[in-house]
Amino acid sequence: MTKLDARIPSGPLADKWSSHKESIRLVNPANRTKLDIILVGTGLAGAAAASTLGELGYNVKAFCFQDTPRRAHSVAAQGGINAAKNYKNDGDSVYRLFYDLIKGGDYRAREANVYRAAEVSNQSIDQLVAAGVPFARDYSGYLDNRSFGGVQVSRTFYSRGITGQQCLLGAYSGLIRQMAKGKVTMYPRRDMLEVVVVDGEARGIITRNLVTGEIERHSGHAVVLATGGYGTIYYLATLAVGSNATAAWAAHRKGALFANPSFVQIHPTSLPQLNDYQAKLTLMSESLRNDGRIWVPKAKGDKRPPNTIPEGERDYYLERRYPAFGNLVPRDVASRAAKERCDAGYGVGETGLSVYLDFSGAIEKQGKKAIEAKYGNLFEMYHKLTGSDPYREPMRIYPAGHYTMGGLWVDYNLMTTVRGLFSIGESNFSDHGANRLGAGSLMQCAGDGYFILPVTIGDYLSDKIKEPRMPVDGPDFDAAEKDARDKLDRLMGSGGKQTVTSLHKRLGRIMWDDCGMVRDGGGLANALGALADLKEEFWRDVKVPGRQDQLNQELEKAVRVADFLELGELMCRDALDRKESCGAHFREESQTPEGEALRIDEEYSYVAAWEYQGEDAGHKLHKEPLVFENVEIKERSYK
Repeated sequence: MTKLDARIPSGPLADKWSSHKESIRLVNPANRTKLDIILVGTGLAGAAAASTLGELGYNVKAFCFQDTPRRAHSVAAQGGINAAKNYKNDGDSVYRLFYDLIKGGDYRAREANVYRAAEVSNQSIDQLVAAGVPFARDYSGYLDNRSFGGVQVSRTFYSRGITGQQCLLGAYSGLIRQMAKGKVTMYPRRDMLEVVVVDGEARGIITRNLVTGEIERHSGHAVVLATGGYGTIYYLATLAVGSNATAAWAAHRKGALFANPSFVQIHPTSLPQLNDYQAKLTLMSESLRNDGRIWVPKAKGDKRPPNTIPEGERDYYLERRYPAFGNLVPRDVASRAAKERCDAGYGVGETGLSVYLDFSGAIEKQGKKAIEAKYGNLFEMYHKLTGSDPYREPMRIYPAGHYTMGGLWVDYNLMTTVRGLFSIGESNFSDHGANRLGAGSLMQCAGDGYFILPVTIGDYLSDKIKEPRMPVDGPDFDAAEKDARDKLDRLMGSGGKQTVTSLHKRLGRIMWDDCGMVRDGGGLANALGALADLKEEFWRDVKVPGRQDQLNQELEKAVRVADFLELGELMCRDALDRKESCGAHFREESQTPEGEALRIDEEYSYVAAWEYQGEDAGHKLHKEPLVFENVEIKERSYK
C-alpha cells in the first residue's frame, strides 16, 4: 500500500543510513535561506532540530505552549541517555544497542529506523558534550556510564538525576544562538490547533496566543511536530501537567496516520498516589534500580515498618523471577510484576499499592557518600515529597503512566502520510516498538533533532526552492481557522456545570482501569462504551469560565481533554484489535503459563496505522508488515 511506503533504503542494515545520506537530494546553502520551516515543540528534539536547521541556513519558526523552551517536559528525564561508545569495554556496540532496542520493544519496531537510532547515538553524545552538558565523569576524567533496565552493559551517560534538564539546556544554548542570529523566530505561549494542508501538503498551522486569545496563521514550506507524548490521558501520570496530544491529533484529523496508539509505557518507579487532589505523579529515576533492591514482605498484609522486617521475611521478587537481570528487567516487566504482587495482597503502605525500593545494602557496601554522589538530588526530592529519608528506610514506589511508544506514523525520512509534515521525538512511533528501554527517549530526541531530520527534510524541500512564501489569506487557511474557532466557540458555549478537570479525572480512571497496565477484551469493550458516554457528556455539560479572547487556562485544558476523549477511543480500539500481548500491551488472554507476555507473531507482526475517516465514520486500519532480517525473533526472556 503506497500510503504506508516506509521508504527504507536497500542494502545491508549497517549501510542503510550512510548510503541514504549519500543519495538523498540536498538543498544548497543559498537556497536554504529562501525556505521557511515551522517547528512545533521545543523540547530536546525540537530545540535540537530548530538550532540545527537554523545553523544550516533555513528560516525556522518555532512554537511552544510554555513561556520558554526551557520548561519543556524534556527537563523531567532523569536517569540518562544511551549511546554505544563501549567506554566500559563490556562488549557494547551499535549492533548490541540495536538488538537491545528491538528485543526490549518486543519485536514490534522497524529494524532500519532502530539501527539508525543506535548508530547516531554516539554522535549525539559528542554533540551534547560539545554543547556543555556536564555528564558525570570517572576519577580519570573520562565520561562515566551506568547500566539501565533491559540490558547487560553500561551505556547510559548521565548527569546525576537531572540529565534531561542538562541536555535540554545544551540544546537551548544552540537555539538561542540561532534566535540571536535571526534564523529562528520563537513564538512562546502558543497552542497549535490546526494543520493547514494545501493540495495534499502541509503548508502552515493555526495557533492560539495563550496570553491574548488571538488566533494566528503561519505558513511555511514544511511543518515539523516535536510535541511529545500523550501519557497525561491517564490524568495522573509522570508527565508535565501540560503535556498533551492536540497538535498530533490535529495532524491525524488532516490525514496523518496514527500508529500503535495503545502502546503506552507504565513506569515502575513512580511515587504512589497520596490523595485524590493530586494533579500528577512524580517519577523516581529508573537509574535507582542499579543499586536499589525491590521487595515486598513474604507475608500478606504485613504492615510492620520495613526496617523491622528480617531479611528472611522479604521477597525480592524481581531477583527471584528474573535471575539474569534481577532488578534491571525492562520497565513493562517490572511494572506488571509490582502490580501482581500488590493485587495478590503483598503490597505495602496504607493502600497496599506500593512496593519497597531499598538502598540499605548499597549504602552498607559503597558508603553513603557514593550513593549520594549518584542519586543525591533524587533522594532529596523523595524526602521533600514524602517526609521519609531514603537513606534510612526504603522508598515506596508504584507504576504510573509514562511514555507513549505510539504516535504519528512516519517513514524512514520521518515524514508522516501528509507530505511536508514531519514528526520527531516522542510524537512519532518510530524507534521503540511495544516498550521503550530506559534512557532511550533522550537518545531518540537528540538523534532525530540533531542528525536525522536536518538531513532527511532536505529531500522534501529540494522540490520547494522555487515556491514563494505562501500567503496566509487563502481558502485553506480560512477553512482551518474556521475549524479552530468553531471548536473553541462550542467549548465556550456549552454552558454546563462540570469542570474540565473532573471530566479528565473520569477519563483517566477509565483508561487506567481498562487500557492501562493490563487489558482484556471485555474491559476494552466496556471502556469504549464508557468513553462514548463520557464524550457526549463532556460536550453537553462541560463548563469553561472566562472569555476566549484572553488568558484562559480552563479553555486550554478543555481543548486538550476534548482531543484526549477521541484519542482514548482509538487507544482502546487498537488494544482490542491486537489480541496478542507484546511489550507494554498486555492482554490477559495472551500470556505464557508463567504469566509473561505471549506474542502471536504470525498474526500481529505489523505496525497498526489508523486513518481518520471523519467524526462519525471512525478509523480504518492499515498494516505495515514488520520484516526481521538481522535479528532472530524469539520469546523475550530476562530470566
